[in-house]
Amino acid sequence: MIAKRILPWILLVLLLAGCEETPSGRSQLALVPDTLMAQLGEQSFAQLRERRPAAQDPALDRRVQCVADAVVEAARRHYPEVEMPKAWEVVVFDDASPNAFALPGGRIGVHSGLLRVAESPDQLAAVIGHEVAHVLADHGNERLTQQLGIKAALLVVGLVSEGELAGEPLMRALGIGAQLGISLPFSRTHEEEADLMGLEIMAAAGFEPGESVALWRNMAAAGGGQPPEFLSTHPAHASRIALLEEHLDAARALQRQSPSPSCG
Repeated sequence: MIAKRILPWILLVLLLAGCEETPSGRSQLALVPDTLMAQLGEQSFAQLRERRPAAQDPALDRRVQCVADAVVEAARRHYPEVEMPKAWEVVVFDDASPNAFALPGGRIGVHSGLLRVAESPDQLAAVIGHEVAHVLADHGNERLTQQLGIKAALLVVGLVSEGELAGEPLMRALGIGAQLGISLPFSRTHEEEADLMGLEIMAAAGFEPGESVALWRNMAAAGGGQPPEFLSTHPAHASRIALLEEHLDAARALQRQSPSPSCG
């Protein structure tokens, strides 16, 4: 009985404590502790490694690792207020689909098929910058809070076990559900925020920002038809390209202040 009376007050405190801002200044509600998000990211990445083989191409590994290292270091410099993992694990998966993802705790996965669409290190940096931005902006935490609602709040105070977060809800929240045939990835708000943060990150790493536009044109060509924008949580390719083009001048000014990386 006492627990029922104090639960609303506990939830109110959690809601107030969970209200914060993303690096771009958008208000968000993210209730799950960062340490737990890192653990969940580690567990999910381990599951993916069990399900999918890694690509056996040392040259490809070196190229992806070089770009990822440059992007992560630039993110660390550009968003110094954001606490980031000290080390990031990068794996190239032998998968023909043009996908990539980043998980809390510092895990980056790149499908070998992405390298047929991301035709240069700059375009690969656009993808990795976008995925790292999802992590920096705590989108997985925000989505987990939104999807699980009160369960996420109760988890914070230890009233729900971590096991209840395993499986499909976790994959959806971390934005990798669609790659496993489970659910849609991040929302349009998250995608647009990651697009702009990722553009700044790749520019701060010294990569050519205009290649982000070229990348999404390649994606549009590779993906064929796309459903109308209002039917999808993702922005249509044309809208995404237009948003990026609006911010290219500022991104190029940032790029000019950064040395160009050598990731051939």
